[in-house]
Formats: sequence, structure tokens, C-alpha cells
Amino acid sequence: MKSLFQPDAVNEVTSRIDKLQSTTQHQWGKMDVAQMMAHCSATLDVASGQLVLPRMFIGRILGPFVRPLFTNDKPFSKNAPTDKKFVIADQRDFAQEQEQLKVRVRRFHQGGEALCTKHPHPFFGPITPHEWATGMYKHLDHHLRQFGV
Repeated sequence: MKSLFQPDAVNEVTSRIDKLQSTTQHQWGKMDVAQMMAHCSATLDVASGQLVLPRMFIGRILGPFVRPLFTNDKPFSKNAPTDKKFVIADQRDFAQEQEQLKVRVRRFHQGGEALCTKHPHPFFGPITPHEWATGMYKHLDHHLRQFGV
């Protein structure tokens, strides 16, 4: 499975982000393209430790059982539920969100294991830096596929 610790995966993701346009339509879900990029930036903030969220009660129970979904080779399913903390409902500036997302992807990659969060995932619980890097790639891939790139 690809990971954001791999330079080729980072180049692929940033190239796909560059293909997005303000008029790109989603193939599923409710967010527009700028909201999706803001959502992805927020999740990268968690992975890099810039944003620390408490563990979810349901995650403490179910997280260990579904953790493999975060890092296995199978893509995330369409219309999977989104934690309310990551729902972006307000209008966002496309160009600004596009640039911020690319910055966050590169910052996560360049920081590597040393700068990956030591905090548990809010739902899945304790995970390794490599699991974070794989899960973040899968998450970005999911949303980029959502917008056809």
C-alpha cells in the first residue's frame, strides 16, 4: 500500500490535487471540491499533531476491530460516515484550500516518522507513524477519486 512517507506517492497526490478545478463536481458525497480539500487538510493536521482530538467513545469499543480498514489495500467505501468535527459546511476559497492541502501533504511527508503525531487516532486508537502515513494516503486517494482525479 502506498504511503505519504513515499516520495512517489506524494508526487502522485499533489499532481492529482493540481488537476482539480473550482468547478470539479463530486461523484458522491455532499462536499464541494474546496470543502473536500479543507476536510483533507484537517485530517492531515491530526496526523501531524497540529490538531489533537479526544478519543471517541465508540472508537474505544470498535476501533481495534476496524483499524485494518485504515491501512489495508482496499480503498475506502463511498459515502462512509464523516466525523462531525471534520464536516466542512461553509464556503471555502478554492485556490487557498488547494495550496494549503499541498503544503500539508508535503509537510507531513518531510516530517516523516519523527514529526508524526504520537497521539492516538480519535477513532482507531494508537497507530504507528507508518499506519498514519498509509491511512492518510488512502484518505486522500478516496477524496481525489470522489472528484474524478
